[in-house]
Amino acid sequence: MLPEQRKRKIVELVSERDGCSVEELAERLDVSKATIRRDLDDLEEQRLIERSHGGAVPATAVGREQTYVQREVQNLEVKAAIGREAATEIHDGQVVFFDSGTTTMQVVQHLPTDKSFLPVTNSPVIALELGERDLEMKVTGGSLRHRTRALVGPSAEAFIERTNFDLLFLGTNAIGDDGALSTPNEAEARTKQLMVENARRVVLVADATKYGERSFVQFASLEDVDLLVTDEAPDGPIASAVEDADVPLSVVSVDDR
Repeated sequence: MLPEQRKRKIVELVSERDGCSVEELAERLDVSKATIRRDLDDLEEQRLIERSHGGAVPATAVGREQTYVQREVQNLEVKAAIGREAATEIHDGQVVFFDSGTTTMQVVQHLPTDKSFLPVTNSPVIALELGERDLEMKVTGGSLRHRTRALVGPSAEAFIERTNFDLLFLGTNAIGDDGALSTPNEAEARTKQLMVENARRVVLVADATKYGERSFVQFASLEDVDLLVTDEAPDGPIASAVEDADVPLSVVSVDDR
């Protein structure tokens, strides 16, 4: 395993288990403890994890959001499978909005090549990816949040308020037990709220790590969603919330091709 692949796996393990010891990581990845310690030092410097006594914990909390780079390396295979499935919802002639985020980026990376549509986004990163595919596109404008690489603020809001979309690929930081969709930042919450209000069909792309979580600001609920594309069927309170909101599910496998 290459060093970058190993570090990506470390971030995934630490996030999935809410913390890991050096010993656990060394055993799981079949490398020395010294190698793991060096990797953890590098990852902490990049703010992808936080060092703890004898190991590492996730660099996240309810009131503190992860960076785009942090989220980009987490659950990558799962997000790719979700993106591949979600992209099949695109049809000819649609205006399609891509919310900023690492899972919506995976939708863009699996776009159908036989469909003609107009993409719109509030993400410069996604705009660059769309540009590589030689697609005409619209970008909202606005102020860039470096932490998440999303365009927000009055200019972005004004653009979204005066436009309509056939399809929205929406991301979220959390899906609460009551079906609330939330995110840490107020400006991003407002932008997402307007996207939902102006979209004819809303496809929520979210892996199961979002279940049962809550963040600072609610921007919508499962009742606003027309399809949830995810990697695990929810259970418990989340399953009840999905059922109450009558949201269709598309559950993918990381082995989907």
